[in-house]
Amino acid sequence: MSSFLASTLFPAQSEAILAASILYQPSSVLYLVMIASIGNVLGACVNWGLGRFCSHSVERHIFRRSRKMDRLFGWYKRYGWITLLGSWLPFIGDPLTLCAGIMREPLWRFMLVVTIAKTARYLALALAVTDFFSN
Repeated sequence: MSSFLASTLFPAQSEAILAASILYQPSSVLYLVMIASIGNVLGACVNWGLGRFCSHSVERHIFRRSRKMDRLFGWYKRYGWITLLGSWLPFIGDPLTLCAGIMREPLWRFMLVVTIAKTARYLALALAVTDFFSN
């Protein structure tokens, strides 16, 4: 649930909960990473859906006032779907997934790229936690 919420536009943090879960159940690392990744990708899909199907109201009420969003749209127009590899980044990752919906990114490609990016982040976190606490 924390991974899902952290991937939407609501402010939440999933990394601390995943790290604590890995420390509590070290034999279930891959399972925990998989569950966190699925939740995070599903949350990103909510953002994509908001952008895709509610883009007029979302753009008008939220993003027209933001210079950061103008910059994200510029990146997306310039580099296309490759910008979704940054969907794991704090602060800009979630707005990028919304931007992808607004820019009509195909869902299949969106899910593929976002799954790679978000799973890689959680795998790196899991490796760091297990390595740090195993020494």
